[in-house]
Amino acid sequence: MKEDLLKEVYAGMGISREVYEYGERTLAALEDRFRRIDEVSEYNQLKVVRAMQECRVSEACLLGTTGYGYNDLGRDTLEAVYAKVFHTEDALVRPQITCGTHALALALMSNLRPGDQLLSPVGKPYDTLEEVIGIRPSRGSLAEYGVSYRQVDLLSDGSFDYENIRNNINEHTRLVTIQRSKGYQTRPTLSVERIGELISFIKGIRPDIICMVDNCYGEFVETIEPGDVGADMVVGSLIKNPGGGLAPIGGYIAGKRECVENAAFRLTSPGLGKEVGASLGVLKDFYQGLFLAPSVTASALKGAVFAANLYEPLGFSVVPDGTESRHDIIQAVTFGTPEGVVAFCQGIQAAAPVDSHVTPQPWDMPGYDSQVIMAAGAFVSGSSIELSADGPIKPPYAVYFQGGLTWQHAKFGILKSLQTLLDRGVLLHI
Repeated sequence: MKEDLLKEVYAGMGISREVYEYGERTLAALEDRFRRIDEVSEYNQLKVVRAMQECRVSEACLLGTTGYGYNDLGRDTLEAVYAKVFHTEDALVRPQITCGTHALALALMSNLRPGDQLLSPVGKPYDTLEEVIGIRPSRGSLAEYGVSYRQVDLLSDGSFDYENIRNNINEHTRLVTIQRSKGYQTRPTLSVERIGELISFIKGIRPDIICMVDNCYGEFVETIEPGDVGADMVVGSLIKNPGGGLAPIGGYIAGKRECVENAAFRLTSPGLGKEVGASLGVLKDFYQGLFLAPSVTASALKGAVFAANLYEPLGFSVVPDGTESRHDIIQAVTFGTPEGVVAFCQGIQAAAPVDSHVTPQPWDMPGYDSQVIMAAGAFVSGSSIELSADGPIKPPYAVYFQGGLTWQHAKFGILKSLQTLLDRGVLLHI
């Protein structure tokens, strides 16, 4: 395709020649980064295919059940596939798990008992978990059931505070929660290798402590997963990476058999566990989404790398920076003003295939302690493996960009965000 024709298409979609050419100059320097992302994607694609083949996925697995869901071949086989992919003993993969927060709450509430202590050695958890834990009072929280909570913040350089972690582990410590991604913070995302080092340290103090990893946004970014480095539970959402953009709902918990069974009994009922829970016609999307997940995640990663390298030279703080290794699909950009966050998100929304005509605004979203703006013109509502961006309207006024089912769409969305900043006068020049 002639370059002039591509410029013309972008111009017709609101991207100025100045923004387009700046994007192309940025992209020219990223060839090696993109090649490495493709290599990881290829490895993970083969890993998924091999797991499906070894578990003998068949056409019958795609059909699903209704009612009680007894003897659901597709559901049970899918859970075996997830266990193989994440190298764990068992897995619970269900449409009845409504979101990532639900999956995490389920894992915590099913494996903690009154009098137990929950420890976060990586600082404050994601905002929606604060009410689950009881940091912010809420009905049905762990605190209401007599589970205490302790937190050890990361050191200023982002490293683990091993001394304080050791000091906060006692005879009541039952479970440690490790959030891989940054959430609404501008700290570095944890690599699987670093997570493994932390788990090894904790197990060296008390081998019986359950180590749970919040794996949201991290699946298939590396060639290894937390289950490969000793995690007892690995938890995530199917409308993020592993759903590949096709899963319409759902979450997963993969890990030690006892931990997964505890979660199943909490999800359904004591005495029933994994034996019930109809798949209700979503299995084909679950399987096909998992099959596509490595390549979809690679597209999102390319978008994140492109965004970092586009915004960093303009003077904005970005985490990770343009050259750092990647351990999740989220790119944080700090604008320092609410106008920057709003303009960025409205630019992403304007690039969406669905609801591009809608203008997102900050609002009092349930589970958060400040107004939040979310841009997500998605085929699956709220899906953050699709092109999306969000951020709390509070200092330091950072936006968190993620997703992109295809690299080409991610590229357009990022250029559109930059164009919106220029058009609104938030950014004066590039």
